[in-house]
Amino acid sequence: MKEIATALVKAQKAFGPAIKNSTNPAYRSKYADLSACIDAVIGALNENNIMLMQHTHECNDGVIIETVFVHESGETLSAGRLHVPATKHDAQGYGSAMSYARRYSLMAACGISAEDDDGNAASRTKSRANPLDKVSDTAPRSEAVSAYPLRIPQQEEPVGVHQSIDAWVDAYSALMKRVEDSAKIPDPRDKMTKLREIKEANEAVLDKVDVAVKAKLTSDYQLRIRRLGAQQEK
Repeated sequence: MKEIATALVKAQKAFGPAIKNSTNPAYRSKYADLSACIDAVIGALNENNIMLMQHTHECNDGVIIETVFVHESGETLSAGRLHVPATKHDAQGYGSAMSYARRYSLMAACGISAEDDDGNAASRTKSRANPLDKVSDTAPRSEAVSAYPLRIPQQEEPVGVHQSIDAWVDAYSALMKRVEDSAKIPDPRDKMTKLREIKEANEAVLDKVDVAVKAKLTSDYQLRIRRLGAQQEK
């Protein structure tokens, strides 16, 4: 592993941040798409004689991506597997999960972060923290790392991804609360529709939540609907 390890160290010194070049219209927030993530590292990798590969592995409920570095010497290094469930079991759902998994697998493997393209990037020290916990090269290759995307309706890209189900539950609950309390959605009926759509968009992850926790989330959802229904009747 000496050749590829030496080459990767040199390449990483030349990695740039993944520029946030796309916009999430629902939250008006920017994110780095797949092309921006690749652009941040591919030049430095190739200049150090490293080819980037991203393998797909068979998966029934989503996609599993494995980022692999191949050196001209023939040495290879895998960053491990990343599992992302598909919200919908159709071409769009799997395509979205594939794009998301490739982005975050690559960012984690290379140790890069997303950076705002606002002129402030040059004055800040580039963070090398991974957006997801990096998968150790010593981890068994048969194990997949699960990621839990938080989705909103009519939005292909998730608004967040979480390595633990507990973190996802907290983010999901906070999102539902924001919708209920939102002053930007004055009509209680519209809020109820939005809550229902968010719940449906995240069913794939909700099915993975502990039974007791899911029951609590369902109870909270029903309570929010009842409160909004009462507001509508006033």
